[in-house]
Amino acid sequence: MRLSRYFLPTLKEAPSDAQIVSHQLMLRAGMIKQEAAGIYAWLPLGLRVLRKVENIVREEQTRAGAVELLMPTLQLADLWRESGRYDAYGPEMLRITDRHERELLYGPTNEEMVTDIFRGYVKSYKSLPLNLFHIQWKFRDERRPRFGVMRGREFLMKDAYSFDIDEASARIAYKRMFAAYLNTFSRLGLKAVPMRADTGPIGGDLSHEFIVLADTGESEVFCDRKLVEMAPPGHDLSVEQLEGVFNERTALYAATEEMHDAAQFEATTAESDRLSARGIEVGHIFYFGTKYSEPMKAKVAGPDGKDTEVHMGSYGVGVSRLLGAIIEASHDDSGIIWPDSVAPFDVSVISLRASDEAVSVACEEAVKRLEAAGKDVLYDDTDERPGGKFATADLIGVPWQLVIGPKGLADGVVELKRRATGEKQTLSLDAAVELLTK
Repeated sequence: MRLSRYFLPTLKEAPSDAQIVSHQLMLRAGMIKQEAAGIYAWLPLGLRVLRKVENIVREEQTRAGAVELLMPTLQLADLWRESGRYDAYGPEMLRITDRHERELLYGPTNEEMVTDIFRGYVKSYKSLPLNLFHIQWKFRDERRPRFGVMRGREFLMKDAYSFDIDEASARIAYKRMFAAYLNTFSRLGLKAVPMRADTGPIGGDLSHEFIVLADTGESEVFCDRKLVEMAPPGHDLSVEQLEGVFNERTALYAATEEMHDAAQFEATTAESDRLSARGIEVGHIFYFGTKYSEPMKAKVAGPDGKDTEVHMGSYGVGVSRLLGAIIEASHDDSGIIWPDSVAPFDVSVISLRASDEAVSVACEEAVKRLEAAGKDVLYDDTDERPGGKFATADLIGVPWQLVIGPKGLADGVVELKRRATGEKQTLSLDAAVELLTK
């Protein structure tokens, strides 16, 4: 992609109302544009990252056995009345009446709708276990939307819903998602700590939040340091292995500010392992049994032929929120430092003199070879001064910068910079391309 033909409206200064780093940098890097309070247009650079994050979340859900579908953004109010949540949910729900006087709502979550889909088609325990997920836009009318995509009113969310014949099976499904979340956040370059959480309006008696540690996090968290250092559990785990992963992590202290017990923290955690930090919630999982299946009559015939309500769980990941969390956890004074897995481009090829034919030929060759190797390349072929080009490349956080100029070419070399470390190498163009594609 040539920068001269791309839409990248960067800003030198962030708007004064952008209070946190991720909001400031997403605006400055031309990733988003605010259209209304808590509602953003996703510009090309932001959309590229959003889609990469979304795909990783999707791949990990699929690998954990969940099946994707897509539910609409608008839902019938009558479904929520069946569960008893329509009046209880509160003013965060956007309620709508269409031209036929039907009451609708812009979905903040999908427990009722997915339960309705399930009960319409699944009649036997032989179809279980089942986990259905989608990645869809949600709306919650926050009283004070702020912090950019971290607390917006419209947001992209992955929500999954498990259906099982009994509590024991449902708790296995819960632990499978618990492990899948750890794998997901690791692939996104994040250290996410599972913490026991309040079930809130979703309901149930078992719930964990997944918290990313960041200096600029929205709330204080307390945990055993060993949780941060644990490797992801990996894939295709047996039930026994899932139990081990879950028990190993939940045996160690981890709590959000609201759930924190200082006396228990001191009693169960060695002083050297006590970690107090700021955190950002990026995922939340729940087991709630028959909370929705009972009032909505979502039943299956069991092995004995008798109908029984299914046991359910729900599992959310704030996909759009994750971009803010990644930036909060990975940035410097110059801009964003994207993990390789979600960067909008893999390499930025920077021409130091667009009017120089030899430089242009070398840049075109580099771009061609990198793209042939499957790399996403942003080619800065603009007439901007070198300092401005470097500032833009640092701001948008592309992992590698391949810098090609007339002086270097005369000596047969180019410069390769690693954004995360600032390390620079001077080497031949062939060697640089080989390093970037190996």
